[in-house]
Amino acid sequence: MVYIMITIYLISLRLAEILIAKSNEKYQKGKGAIEVEDPYYRYIVITHSLFFISLLIESYAAHQWNKEISLVIFIAFLLLQAFRFWCLGALGRFWNTKIIVLPNSRLVKKGPYKWCKHPNYWVVGLEFFIIPLMFHAYLTAIVFLGAHLWLMNKRIPLENQALQQYLSK
Repeated sequence: MVYIMITIYLISLRLAEILIAKSNEKYQKGKGAIEVEDPYYRYIVITHSLFFISLLIESYAAHQWNKEISLVIFIAFLLLQAFRFWCLGALGRFWNTKIIVLPNSRLVKKGPYKWCKHPNYWVVGLEFFIIPLMFHAYLTAIVFLGAHLWLMNKRIPLENQALQQYLSK
């Protein structure tokens, strides 16, 4: 039952994030924002979708969702969720799943963005590792953390270039 509740939470969260991203995209473009071409975006979407499929199949095949969840891993998961909300809250209307930049605006430097660039990508990478560990889906943890790191190696330079090109100094 715990696995099902966590799965429903995760899928609901991702669906809510899609709605927020769409709303933020509409808002930003209404203010004159530019969407930067990202040839890897579709692979990011595919990776996230396959992650959930792999997570559910591997964990169910391994133990029919009957194993106990480690308290330490679950606490790490909860901390990641809090950090994720902090990241999204700090960006506010600037948060999106796409690369969308409002020319001449300022780079967000509050919340976790005071100390590091792209903290949300760090959170997602850690989620790709922690969530499968919580589900005892070890192959999923390795494969999707690797996929995320590869995709972010492509995505982050595109995003940095767009920010440098369009934001005020």
